Amino acid sequence: MTARRLDGAALAADLRHRTAAEIATLRKTGLPAPRLDVVLVGEDAASAVYVGRKAHACGEVGIDSKVHRLPAHTDAGELLDLVRRLTADASVDGILIQLPLPAAIEAGPILEAVDPDKDVDGFHPVNAGALAQGWPRVVPCTPAGILALLRSSDVPLAGTRAVVLGRSRIVGRPMALLLLQEDATVTICHSRSRNLEALCRTADLLVVAVGRPGLVTPAFVRPGAVVIDVGMHRLPGPVRRLVGDVDPAVAEVAGALTPVPGGVGPLTVAMLLRNTVDAWRRRHGRTDPAAA
Repeated sequence: MTARRLDGAALAADLRHRTAAEIATLRKTGLPAPRLDVVLVGEDAASAVYVGRKAHACGEVGIDSKVHRLPAHTDAGELLDLVRRLTADASVDGILIQLPLPAAIEAGPILEAVDPDKDVDGFHPVNAGALAQGWPRVVPCTPAGILALLRSSDVPLAGTRAVVLGRSRIVGRPMALLLLQEDATVTICHSRSRNLEALCRTADLLVVAVGRPGLVTPAFVRPGAVVIDVGMHRLPGPVRRLVGDVDPAVAEVAGALTPVPGGVGPLTVAMLLRNTVDAWRRRHGRTDPAAA
C-alpha cells in the first residue's frame, strides 16, 4: 500500500488565487490595499527565508507588505515601542512577529502588545482564548491550513480518533482545539508521554509537529491512518534535502500522507494571507465576504 498524497501546494495555490480575486474586487470599491507589517529581529537564516517567502506571497495577491528588520542586539523595550507604533497605525491591517525572537527577549509581552484585531498569527491571548472557548476569531495559520486540507480531501473528522504529537502554542494546542470543534476524539502527546508509539498507533488521524526529523516511523502508524507532517528540516550534506518529522517509509503504511515539501508549508502562508484579508475587512467594516 502506498499512501494517498495530500497535496497542500495545490490547495494553497487555489486559496491564493481566490484571495487575490477577493482583494481585486474589493479594491474596485475604493478600498486601499491590505497592509501586513512583519517584524524580524536578528539574523536567523531560516526566519529570513520565511519572511522573504511571505513578502513574495503578499505581492502576488495584492497585499502591501513591509518588513521591519531589527538587529539581534535590539532590547525588549525597543521592540515593544515598534509594536505599539504599528498597533496604533491606522494604515496597518496585520502585524506578524517572526518567531523565534532572540533568547534575551521574552515573546509573551511582545505578542500581547499586538492589537488582537491585527494579530494575523492568532497568538494574542484574546484570540487564543476565543479559540479555546470555541469562538475562533483569528486561528493560527498552520492549524487552519491543516483543517482546510483535511476538509478539501474529504477526510472524516467527526468521531475520528485523532492524535496530535506536539503541544506547542503555535501548532499542537490550537490543532487539538480545532479537531475537538470538529467532533474528533483528541489525544495530545509530547516528550513526556509514555508508550508514545502505542498512543500514536491508536490514531485514525495523526498530526505530527515535534520538530525532530524522521521521529515518526511506520511503527507509530496504524495501517490506513491519515498522517499530517508539519515538520520541515534541511539536512546537512552535499545535497541539502528537506525532510519532515515523519520517516518517508510511513507512506507504505498510512492511508494518506502530506509530502515534505509541498504539504503543510504552503498552506501556512496561504492562511496568513487569508488572516490579513480578514483583518483588512474588519478595519473597513466588510466582514461579510458576500459583500464583495
